[in-house]
Amino acid sequence: MSERRNPPKASSDEKILQEQFLRALSSFEGIILSQIDIKNRLGDRLNYSILAGIIILGAIAFSILILLLTLSSQVNQMSAVVVRMNGHFSSISQRMSQITNRIASMEQRVALLEGIREQAAVMDEQMAFISDDVEQMRGLVDGISRSMSGVRANVGNISATMDAMNQEVHAMGADMGRASQPARSLNKMFPFP
Repeated sequence: MSERRNPPKASSDEKILQEQFLRALSSFEGIILSQIDIKNRLGDRLNYSILAGIIILGAIAFSILILLLTLSSQVNQMSAVVVRMNGHFSSISQRMSQITNRIASMEQRVALLEGIREQAAVMDEQMAFISDDVEQMRGLVDGISRSMSGVRANVGNISATMDAMNQEVHAMGADMGRASQPARSLNKMFPFP
């Protein structure tokens, strides 16, 4: 018995495989195209992000430039103010030296007032002696008592005036001592030559 072999027939399986292959190929193409589209979108977004970053960095750089210009103008103004202050300080230094000279002359005058006060004290003593002499002369010379009473009155007025003057000189000496205290303190605080 001889068996017959049937030649392999083109089965419907091959058509199915071709259709499946074509479908797979179109699916693969769709996947590739969708990936390309996604990559294009991501690239566009990246470009927009880079552009926005550049714009933001430009705005920051412009702000820093304005800040630097403002600071530069403020530094120039501060420098001008410091120069003016330096000029004021030099004029203050000159005036302080003038004040020091005036205070020195005041001290010399106060020293002269001290000598006047001592002379007034000596004059007071002399006037007391004169008053005693006048009293003795009045007791010895009766004939001259009327004329000497006028002299005595004058001498009393001079004595009173000298006493008042002595008190005024004492008060002036105390006032000048008090007045020279701040000047001496200033001299110690600002020792100008």
